[in-house]
Amino acid sequence: MWLIHQFPLCPFSRKVRLLLGEKGVGYELVRENPWEQRDEFVDLNPAGRTPVMVERDKNITLIDSVAICEYFEETVEQAPMISGTAINRAEIRRLSAWFDQQFYGAVVSPLMNERMLKRIVHRASPDTGALREAMKAANSMLGYVDYLLDHRNWLAGATLSLADLTAAAHISVADYLGGIDWRAHEQTRNWYSGLKSRPSFRPMLAERMGVIAPPADYDKVDF
Repeated sequence: MWLIHQFPLCPFSRKVRLLLGEKGVGYELVRENPWEQRDEFVDLNPAGRTPVMVERDKNITLIDSVAICEYFEETVEQAPMISGTAINRAEIRRLSAWFDQQFYGAVVSPLMNERMLKRIVHRASPDTGALREAMKAANSMLGYVDYLLDHRNWLAGATLSLADLTAAAHISVADYLGGIDWRAHEQTRNWYSGLKSRPSFRPMLAERMGVIAPPADYDKVDF
């Protein structure tokens, strides 16, 4: 059985879990707060970041969400998430990287810092200016998602792909932390509503991060 070292609001772990759910790969969760830097966890991943996947019986350790997703894409034929022509696959990887890097850096990371780490780790109040900037960036970037969905069935093309799973993972964390204003993004909201209804997504929507509560409609498919 695979073990995933993660915590509820890790978007990179969520991406991996969505992929595994779509592919029907079973796993168990191991709660890991990377800011604690436990010796046992750092021994697994010297970078001290989640997710880390371990299969003890086969002595396999997988680190980094991109590497993990590529591993299962190569080893599990069911529900391919990086498929199509070389151009299609390049677009899937481009959009996945855009969410992992740009959306995470401008939106998810500051929201997590201000509304999660400051509260749990530093016992400090959030910087309202930083929150406004993150929400402003989210609004702008969701405008790009709207544009993509105006021209495509899914983010990267005609079929569900890793790009959609990556986007949904990051957006779901930003939504949990109150950083998304859905009112001006009907296309993205409809797309996200469909993803929230998938069996791979439902378990994550039920999870909570300690004393941090999400908005009332966070786990609702119709919102």
